[in-house]
Amino acid sequence: MKKIRPFTEADVTAESAFFMQRRQVLKTLGIGAAALSLPTAAHADLLGWFKGNDRSPAPPGKPLEFSKPAAWQSPLPQTPEAKVIGYNNFYEFGLDKADPAANAGSMKTDPWTLKIGGEVAKPLTLDHDDLFNRFPLEERIYRMRCVEAWSMVVPWIGFPLQKLLALAEPTGSAKYVAFETRYAPEEMPGQKDRFIGGGLQYPYVEGLRLDEAMHPLTLLTVGVYGKTLPPQNGAPVRLTVPWKYGFKGIKSIVSITLTRERPPTTWHLSAPDEYGFYANVNPHVDHPRWSQASERVIGAGGILDVQRQPTLLFNGYADEVASLYHGLDLRENF
Repeated sequence: MKKIRPFTEADVTAESAFFMQRRQVLKTLGIGAAALSLPTAAHADLLGWFKGNDRSPAPPGKPLEFSKPAAWQSPLPQTPEAKVIGYNNFYEFGLDKADPAANAGSMKTDPWTLKIGGEVAKPLTLDHDDLFNRFPLEERIYRMRCVEAWSMVVPWIGFPLQKLLALAEPTGSAKYVAFETRYAPEEMPGQKDRFIGGGLQYPYVEGLRLDEAMHPLTLLTVGVYGKTLPPQNGAPVRLTVPWKYGFKGIKSIVSITLTRERPPTTWHLSAPDEYGFYANVNPHVDHPRWSQASERVIGAGGILDVQRQPTLLFNGYADEVASLYHGLDLRENF
């Protein structure tokens, strides 16, 4: 049997293709030939997944109490809320940008458990209420840049990851921080079906160096636009690292583990020549299949109202984070 390569973020269906006939959608996703080889029942299930009209919508977010520190506010025009919650990648719920919003409504986010362990003196376990009450919440307006060369400006709400890690007291052996998404195939169909989930290995895993995780910009995010995160955006807690490409922002986190060795990361496992461990936004280092020199801005306009702007080194946060990589070859360590 011919080996099927894992799908990458670049294989995601374009917005215009979302409204094509089902067979054309499958073809666009690169799984048409494979789908035809499936048993009839499985083929029907796969086609049925694209109906998108028989699943419960996500519940509305709950208002949050938070401060707005001046250091983290921005005059940049914010991406409309409907775009942020309706246009995103969460392959556990499908490959199209609209799939997460259409298909994540049944995911249970309360109760929730987040465990912090590994190379720490004081392992911790946070429950759902702890995520919202253990630390003061702040609104931070951050640039967001996808590796697919589109960008947003988003008002995230959360608390610095460094506060949680400090509470756990990393040992002298801790060099990296590993993250893992919840594994629930019955609620996340992409984890159960490789066609829906893009052929990735699940649960989704990510990682940072300890100094990156402890940087003041790195946020554990529990809300957006004044409310709790919707499931499609990674409820109840996700990672936000604004100087890195969006796939580093792991969603629906259940474990944070401090390690001595560099942890595996999902996209690097899938295509190491395309998705590096660092994934710092860099206009001078292209993806093997497209340029990163500019980006498409997801703004208030429609699908045909395309605006492009130059990509900024470290997504505009060079003054804050460039020192983390002093002496590191950013082309080799992409």
